[in-house]
Amino acid sequence: MQASNNAAAKELGAFASVWSAIRAEAVDLAAREPTLRTLLETQIIGAESDADIIASVISARLAVAKVDAEDLFGLFHGILLDHTDVRAAIEADLLAVRERDPACTTYLHALLNLKGFHALQTHRIAHALWINGRLEIASWLSNLASLVFGPDIHPAARIGSSIMLDHGSGIVIGETAVIEDEVSILQNVTLGGTGKETGDRHPKIRHGVMIGAGAKILGNIEIGAFSKIAAGSVVLKPVPAHCTVAGVPAVVVRIHRNDEIPAETMDQNI
Repeated sequence: MQASNNAAAKELGAFASVWSAIRAEAVDLAAREPTLRTLLETQIIGAESDADIIASVISARLAVAKVDAEDLFGLFHGILLDHTDVRAAIEADLLAVRERDPACTTYLHALLNLKGFHALQTHRIAHALWINGRLEIASWLSNLASLVFGPDIHPAARIGSSIMLDHGSGIVIGETAVIEDEVSILQNVTLGGTGKETGDRHPKIRHGVMIGAGAKILGNIEIGAFSKIAAGSVVLKPVPAHCTVAGVPAVVVRIHRNDEIPAETMDQNI
């Protein structure tokens, strides 16, 4: 129990440091880039809380839909205040992107510039709306996020924390898909169905999985924990834990050590 409490305290400390780091990075960038100063001061430096920052950043980007940015801010801000689990997941995602993406040199870069991150956080808000029974606005928000950011994520899809959608372009995640914690997904990945079947029809991605660019995983199948789906693979059958699959259709090509976490190492080699 003591170890569990220590781990929880450490995680909370990491989250607090994320937002402190973002504010410090924003102050630094505002001093170096006058063009961005007003944006950074409004959305980050002058914000009173992490919820204010998240709601400001995403609502401003989605205001392209000609919906008043203040209305979007109010919608997002309310969800973020009511759902501390959503805020915790967003913070874990920031940590994941900063640690796994070599092109991401600051937390601020992830927050401001990575559309995969923006799409995922918009999904988290849409999913909360969906769970609260607000299906129409959840679907509208999901569609808007797809138009603006690229990924097409059904608002009912269940997605854990510490997730990275690298690049984001072309990602499709179906209604009954489940993605557990600490998963990395690259561009042009599909978690789809196999036809017109109804009910539970989309993949279940377990903890620590990495899905390479262009991979297609189809049907209500399980991708075992800490496995790797090679780029361009088409997966039609369940994948065991701790292995790499590749090909069309995908087959097991490698068994991993139990301590390997493909989502963290991001090793694209087979």
